[in-house]
Amino acid sequence: MGNRKVVNEARILVVEDEDAVRELLAVTLEGAGYAVLLAADVAEAERLMGERAPHLILLDWMMPGTSGIEYARRLRKDPALREVPIIMLTAKAEEHSKVTGLDAGVDDYVTKPFSPRELLARIKAVLRRSGADGSEVVHVDGGLQMDLSQHRVLAAGQQVQVGPTEFRLLHFFMTHPERVYSRSQLLDQVWGRNVYIEERTVDVHIRRLRKALEPYGMENLVQTVRGVGYRFSAQEA
Repeated sequence: MGNRKVVNEARILVVEDEDAVRELLAVTLEGAGYAVLLAADVAEAERLMGERAPHLILLDWMMPGTSGIEYARRLRKDPALREVPIIMLTAKAEEHSKVTGLDAGVDDYVTKPFSPRELLARIKAVLRRSGADGSEVVHVDGGLQMDLSQHRVLAAGQQVQVGPTEFRLLHFFMTHPERVYSRSQLLDQVWGRNVYIEERTVDVHIRRLRKALEPYGMENLVQTVRGVGYRFSAQEA
């Protein structure tokens, strides 16, 4: 196990206890040009990430010792690793299992047995949303995109004027679509856990972000979920 040959700027950590599945994943990912890190359990995964953080984690749900879902929760509490996307590998296709995973911070699912084509498509989509696919561009359907290297937001090819806080807020929303976040969660994720400001500050920046997107007809991407918080979605609320 351990490090594989680096052939791509995107590194994927595979945490899977079954040898045959782990090797199949390695062959599939390396064939697609990704750098692959292999771990048979959480302890080995933590050792590998101590050396170099991956751009995405493929995490098996059922493992001896620390389960994948437990590890996902732990990663989401780690300031250095909480933004690393996680795709859960699971034989659990039931709705309640997916809800449990989403609550733990999982970004997507691949149900075993999986097709290599579907797996690669999901990996590509998650990396693209997180801005870790090497392009430094994050985009959503409808023509909104962020160029991280140039610190620009574009709507239908036109530059959108946003402040630095709105830029960070939009980046978080675009890389975590379809999930509802409370004001306190947004404060932790966008402003940082050691910054003490009032929760209504989030509302102020949400309004500014919507105002910036309004001329392009995209203000409704940022949706209010009454009594809970906010969600970023291209679908109607």
